[in-house]
Amino acid sequence: MIVLLILVALAFDFMNGFHDAANSIATVVSTRVLTPRAAVAWAAFFNFVAAFGFGVAVATTVGKGIVAPEVIDHAVIFAALVAAFLWDLITWRYGLPSSSSHALIAGLAGAGVAKAGFGVLLPAGLVKVVVFIVVSPLVGFLLGALFMLLIVRLVYRAAPATIDRAFRRLQLVSAAGYSLGHGTNDAQKTMGIIAVLLFTSGYLKTFYVPFWVILICHAAIALGTMFGGWRIVRTMGMRLTALQPLGGFCAETAGAIALLGSATLGIPVSTTHTITGAIVGVGSTRRLSAVRWGVAQNVVLAWILTIPCTATLAALVYLPLRLLRA
Repeated sequence: MIVLLILVALAFDFMNGFHDAANSIATVVSTRVLTPRAAVAWAAFFNFVAAFGFGVAVATTVGKGIVAPEVIDHAVIFAALVAAFLWDLITWRYGLPSSSSHALIAGLAGAGVAKAGFGVLLPAGLVKVVVFIVVSPLVGFLLGALFMLLIVRLVYRAAPATIDRAFRRLQLVSAAGYSLGHGTNDAQKTMGIIAVLLFTSGYLKTFYVPFWVILICHAAIALGTMFGGWRIVRTMGMRLTALQPLGGFCAETAGAIALLGSATLGIPVSTTHTITGAIVGVGSTRRLSAVRWGVAQNVVLAWILTIPCTATLAALVYLPLRLLRA
């Protein structure tokens, strides 16, 4: 059963990478700095490299900061993973960049509540998640807009061809930085689930994330990124706003700083929310009409629906499991 649940967790991690590939590669593909194949390979490599040096603070928050660990059992974990996987599949089908992170956290909370009531939820961890639903896209927006305004001011005398050539090279660096942040933040959610599974099953005497768990989770998310969710790439990189290499560099750099900062603080933010905010921030510096606000509204609607829908799905998956065990 433990092995089966770890495989289910890795399947979700793969889906996370597949679903959120757009977060890492949309800007670098839409600006034609890299071909789609080269972009996913570049992003997947840095998703995996993130395993070697950015800690496990987010994994700790997910593993023991959302639902009381003593309530978490095999059925709760299975229900959370299945619900999050299904939500990712549904939103991928419609090309909506929803948050895999919030889907997993909401799934864990929904299954936990279905088992033992609302008292099992841990307010401190949940408040972090809810607050940063608003804060992470806002930080991405502000940083993206700020970088865009500053860099345009610095290079306004340079020839357009020179600017384009320079930022095509620089965007490789910013895409790598963003992919490090994406791998660091998102792979840790699955690490937290596997670690709490091992802890509550008695395989770990204290809660921590073994190194082999870190490696397999980063490998799974990198593999998912390699396959890439092209429907969402189109929404993120081409439909929200038109990007040039300079704008792509600013959006990716803003996203990377926000993600690595939140990972250091142990805050499980949404990589999707962060990069969407950064892209919209960059686009809005040209003029507000440069952003396709109708598309942005659909994206925000998916964000709003993610937590209640995934929590409900998880509860519905858990309830028959509880009846079978009874």
